[in-house]
Amino acid sequence: MKPNFRRCISCRRIGIKQEFWRIVRVFPSGQVQLDEGMGRSAYICPQPSCLSAAQKKNRLGRSLHASVPETLYEILWQRLAQYDEKSS
Repeated sequence: MKPNFRRCISCRRIGIKQEFWRIVRVFPSGQVQLDEGMGRSAYICPQPSCLSAAQKKNRLGRSLHASVPETLYEILWQRLAQYDEKSS
């Protein structure tokens, strides 16, 4: 089976699906959440530069065609801090 490739909405880097975080606008409720659910998806690198650019320029909101709650960004920043600790 060949790998699934995705593109980061911030830096536009292409990589295999497992390298990215998935943010989903769930159908039909329109709720935006992390990792689970069926609906429109956006992928982002677990990098501070990608996350800050996505937040500042509303790239997640534009990609998902929905407003992204501030709490989701807070969760992503916390996850990034944990990710950095694990990789160090």
